[in-house]
Amino acid sequence: MSADTETASSRLALTVQRAIGAENRARSPTSALIRRWALAALRGDAEMTVRLVGEAEGRRLNRDYRGKDYATNVLTFVYDESERLAGDLVLCVPVVAREAAEQGKPLEAHFAHLIVHGMLHLQGFDHEAPDEAEEMETLETRVLATLGYPNPYA
Repeated sequence: MSADTETASSRLALTVQRAIGAENRARSPTSALIRRWALAALRGDAEMTVRLVGEAEGRRLNRDYRGKDYATNVLTFVYDESERLAGDLVLCVPVVAREAAEQGKPLEAHFAHLIVHGMLHLQGFDHEAPDEAEEMETLETRVLATLGYPNPYA
């Protein structure tokens, strides 16, 4: 595992952890891209970790915290919602890569979407109810457009 801590921005204290092997490491985004995507979706100050994991850890975390026995693309853990948001995003690299291939999307665009999606969850947005889903998807699409990525729902 390796970790990159980036604190150049006063808005975002970001640590990127890579608990993945060489093949998944080659498919994963750079820390600079992750920072760019996270900042684009951030409204305020935050301290967070983005952890890139393999299928086994992704499955274990999803099972232990959500009761679902499969690896999912992104998990969001919120620790503090006060003045300075604190939380973790966990992305399962093999699942993200598989989804991108199945959906015919560029891998980078799919990672960007999931970071933005997770950042919105960290800030209290959800998609359980139809009106919440519409609001969240609209925000995701707007943020991704500012970053130069297409609408992930089109």
